[in-house]
Amino acid sequence: MLSRLLIVFLLILKPAIIEEVTISWSDSKKLTWSDFKGQVEQNTDAVAVTASGIAFSFSVSQSNDKYIDFNAISEAYFYPEKSWYLKNKGDDYILAHEQLHFDITELHVRQLRFNISRVNVSQNIKQELRDLHEQANKNLAIMQNDYDTQTDNSINKTEQAIWSQFVKIELYKYKDFRSK
Repeated sequence: MLSRLLIVFLLILKPAIIEEVTISWSDSKKLTWSDFKGQVEQNTDAVAVTASGIAFSFSVSQSNDKYIDFNAISEAYFYPEKSWYLKNKGDDYILAHEQLHFDITELHVRQLRFNISRVNVSQNIKQELRDLHEQANKNLAIMQNDYDTQTDNSINKTEQAIWSQFVKIELYKYKDFRSK
């Protein structure tokens, strides 16, 4: 019952069309096995792989060569074409484990939005925003790894339950910054 996570990080500094199919995180839409459309990897013990990541972009406004305002957008995305599962081993329990990976991505998007809300416009705003995004990605990678390590890729049901409750509480703490 091993599960593995692939984290996809995106930094979009200019408006761009993302041609890849994505699913935005939503409270009302949970992942289903039909969302996992990627090619199954060979030579792995994994039962499923969830590819999710943080998409981030920002723009700044200038007046007389000084930054006066900024706008930042951050979203949690799931990548169906990079996510896969073994049809003969994927069950509701494994799917819940994979959903929690996506929920952890949303948690880090919320934390990034919170941190951005505390930023004041300065002449270093571009670097500050890039640094916040980079830190969010680092924190996300660490938490995703800790989650799989501590749950033994979903095998440890006690740890799985602890993580599920922990993420639920953390998402609630940052509810004002949730994805719409």
